[in-house]
Formats: sequence, C-alpha cells, structure tokens
Amino acid sequence: MNRRIFLILGLFTLLALVPVLSQELYESDIILPERGLCAHRGAMATHPENTIPAFREAVIAGAHMLEFDVFLTRDNHMVVIHDDSVDRTTNGTGKVSDLTLEQIKSLDAGSWKSPEFAGTEIPTLDEVLAVMPVNVWLNIHLKGEGSLPVMVAEKIASENRLHQAFLACGRKAADLARRSVPGIMICNMDRQNDNMDYINETIESEAEFIQLTQPITPLLSDYTRRLKEKGIRVNFFGTDSPEEIRLLFKSGVDFPLVNDIIHLMKIAGETGIPPAIPQFKSQRQEG
Repeated sequence: MNRRIFLILGLFTLLALVPVLSQELYESDIILPERGLCAHRGAMATHPENTIPAFREAVIAGAHMLEFDVFLTRDNHMVVIHDDSVDRTTNGTGKVSDLTLEQIKSLDAGSWKSPEFAGTEIPTLDEVLAVMPVNVWLNIHLKGEGSLPVMVAEKIASENRLHQAFLACGRKAADLARRSVPGIMICNMDRQNDNMDYINETIESEAEFIQLTQPITPLLSDYTRRLKEKGIRVNFFGTDSPEEIRLLFKSGVDFPLVNDIIHLMKIAGETGIPPAIPQFKSQRQEG
C-alpha cells in the first residue's frame, strides 16, 4: 500500500513539473541576439505604429528586439497602443480604458499614416504575440498598473515566451508580475531622470534590463560597463541618427530603440551585427 501511495505521489509530482520542463526544453536551443536594434512600436517610420503591419515589417527587416505598449480596455482586454487615448492614431476619440474591445476593434488605426493602411485595427496582445518570432526580444511596455502586470506576465508564461519577453515597468508593477510569474524578466523604468539613481535602483531591484535615455553623455561607457558587470542588458531610447547608433554600440549599449528600423539595419550591419533571421512557433512544431 505504501509503495502504491509513493508511486501515485511521484506521478503527480512529475505531472506538475511538465509545464516547467516543456518551457525549458522549448527554449533550450533558441539563440537570442546579444546586441542589435529595437524596433520602437514596430516599423513605425513607414507603417502605423503598434499594428500588425508595423510588426511584420520590422520582423522582415531583421529587428533584434520589438517594443510595444499594452493597455487594458474597459472590459479588461489587453490591447496594443501607445497613448492612453485613441485620438492620435485612429479615427475615433476617447480613452482606451473607457472603451470596450468591440469599440476599439471598430476603429481605423491605419489611415492616419497612409491610405494603404486603411482598415488596420488596433491589435490585441494575443494577435501581436501570434506574429512574433521566438528568437527575438519582446520589449513589452506596460501602460498602467492594477491587474495589467499580472495579466501580461501570465499571458507571456502561457505562450512559452518567458525566454524572450520582458516587461518595461516600474517597481510596483514589477513586484506584482514577479509574484505571479517568478520567471518574468523586467526592464526597470523607475527613476529614469537621474542616471546614477536609475542605475543603482535597477541593480538593487535585480532587473534584467535597463532603458537609458537621451542625451548621450561622456559617462555612458562607464554606465554600461557597471551594468554589464551585474548582468544587466542595456537598452537606449532613442535615436534614428546613424552616427548616434554607431556611438551607442561603441559605448556598450546593447539595443538602441529606433523608429526607422528598415533603413537603420544597414548601420547595425556595418558594426558587425547581422539582421535577425526569424524563427516561428509553427516552424519549430513542424521540425
């Protein structure tokens, strides 16, 4: 009897470990870029920002990291949009948090950029993740606290994206996300106005990423050296200047955020960084 109980308990233990083991096996042979360009809101220089066409174009261009923003709708759906209102990037008006998903999906989020993008929708987080490769970084900027950090972290975990996705957020949101999903990576966004306080806070919080900002200072190399000693990857917001991108890479920045990903990939190539060759879930499942 004791042997049978032991075997049953052992079986339940193994079953509980299956999700963890499958995630580890899934990501074990995925190689993520060490350095490169981050497509800020997708290929936003040429396509409507934070939309599926913008993300697809950035992936085709070979972006090494993709950045996008997530808000909650009134009925608690996660949608990808930068502003807290739909006014600037759609034909509608109103705050995202005051609109339902159905209302948001009825809006045209493409015509403001160009007639060729007429009818483009504001995407949900699910829709964005569905077009993302598994071998590039996903820089997910949380717009809001409340239940959003936990919802996004749990979605990332359920989609087997913990190896590549990180949440750009403040300390409070990071703590909520980590309590729910201990393996979630964080880019600390607190105290960005003072570089030394920001760096110290990021190290103390054990974040995996930091996002330094303009201006580019003579101390940048010292900042990046200290951060890398602690194993922290360095993002930088933001520039579309080829000269500044060269300087950022030379100063130890890992991922500058750029709007014009298509034209600036050439600059990354000149510094020895080839375009990312995207791999998708479907390819891995077929293999």
